[in-house]
Amino acid sequence: MNALDVTLWVVAPYVALTVFVLGHVWRYRYDKFGWTTRSSQMYESRLLRIGSPLFHFGVLVVALGHVGGLVIPKTWTEAVGVSEHAYHLTAVVLGTVAGICTVAGLAILVYRRRTVGPVFTATTRNDKLMYALLALTIALGLTATVMANIVGGGYDYRTTISPWFRSVFYFQPDGDLMAAAPILFKLHALSAIVLFAVWPFTRLVHMLTAPVGYLTRPYIVYRSRDDHAGSRPPRRGWEPAGRP
Repeated sequence: MNALDVTLWVVAPYVALTVFVLGHVWRYRYDKFGWTTRSSQMYESRLLRIGSPLFHFGVLVVALGHVGGLVIPKTWTEAVGVSEHAYHLTAVVLGTVAGICTVAGLAILVYRRRTVGPVFTATTRNDKLMYALLALTIALGLTATVMANIVGGGYDYRTTISPWFRSVFYFQPDGDLMAAAPILFKLHALSAIVLFAVWPFTRLVHMLTAPVGYLTRPYIVYRSRDDHAGSRPPRRGWEPAGRP
């Protein structure tokens, strides 16, 4: 490996992971009120009802596919009887369909943000950077899949990229594996590294949040200022809220 390969495939992943973890800790401690999707549904909902489900469905399938392809070793799938041809065919078909859904959903969401006045006004520079990185990462991943496995003669990323990915978490990064990958896969991985580095400082933080607190939070009590708010007399033991 040369110095550039060491920087990109050994140093950069750990820098991105460190920023990813510490950035979320900082955001949670000092910007809890900003930990939100900053929903713009109140401004426009027709395009959102189309683009959002498409995008989120596609991203979910793509994420599961990446977990299966990068985390699970090739020997494990072969051990349970999944042949390389079956795995490759399933990955290409599902990945292409999910990628198209993701691109279509993202295109609708970007179009909505650009053409709907109130939504565009509520869009920050941070949002624009996030959308640009998302679009770049998704486009490079889909292009790499199509060019290598549909147009080209096929490429088994589980012999190079997947072992490199796992080696990063073993704290024994093998940059040589990534240095041997095709250029489109390198660009896709590099854009993903940058995306994870800026993740904690964007609205993407909502993907790591589950509304568990809603299950145990107390009811919100609303009281009226009108002395004759209800048509029925108040129940015994309860006094209607009056004006001070």
